[in-house]
Amino acid sequence: MAGGIEIKTPEQVRAMRRAGLVVANTLAAVRDAATAGVTTAELDGLARDELARAGATSSFLHYGGGWGVPPFPAVTCISVNDEIVHGIPGSRVLADGDLVSVDFGAIVDGWHGDSAISFSIGEARADDVRLSDVTRTSMWRGIAAARIGGRVGDISAAVEGYVRSRRERYGIVREFTGHGIGSQMHQAPDVPNHGRRGRGPLLVEGVCLAVEPMLTLGGEGTATQDDGWTIVTRDRSRACHWEHTMALTKHGLWVLTAQDGGEAELTALGATFGPLAD
Repeated sequence: MAGGIEIKTPEQVRAMRRAGLVVANTLAAVRDAATAGVTTAELDGLARDELARAGATSSFLHYGGGWGVPPFPAVTCISVNDEIVHGIPGSRVLADGDLVSVDFGAIVDGWHGDSAISFSIGEARADDVRLSDVTRTSMWRGIAAARIGGRVGDISAAVEGYVRSRRERYGIVREFTGHGIGSQMHQAPDVPNHGRRGRGPLLVEGVCLAVEPMLTLGGEGTATQDDGWTIVTRDRSRACHWEHTMALTKHGLWVLTAQDGGEAELTALGATFGPLAD
């Protein structure tokens, strides 16, 4: 530990990579199966099958609870249209034009991977496409800003700076943040999606973080549904969520939940791709 932050050994980072690949492959399968007429519960069932096939367990199932809110009942969070995060899969039938965010986590040998993707069902609305593109790109800008000797605020500032540079105005959800990850899904430090460079905890070799911007087509205000979990936009505007788990290695950056480790995106952004050898 360093300043309350769990520092991983190379062997532990490799274990997180194994969890990350389960997450990446499962999200790809869910995206491929998500068509009009499919229920969110059916997609969650597919993700459960993928976990079992990989010999992994869920980061989300039975997570949390208390204060009158039951533990989370599914292995995926599936949030649709004005739902930002933590949507509970159920009987909802997906329809053409829906904007869907799927968040998923897996545990392998006690180590977690956590990632989220967004996509449209059928023919996408143009503003949804732009929202998803900006959210995804801001995530990659944040990841690429991380380096040994830097600060968490460098990531936050890169996310916010990219979003603010766009011609369209987007709401940056501040109430929910990225986070440290490792032997638990949520650890120190918080990784906000807004901030200033040079601020926050120091980034050192072995730090692993989940970077996850959440943007809206309206304001940043949120509300919680009666189920105690589903977070929606207060103004009912559309929302989008992208997330990856990344590690700082002695070689550079390794995106543990990207199938290629983040090589293509990091290289395009001028960042150092730094996987660990098996």
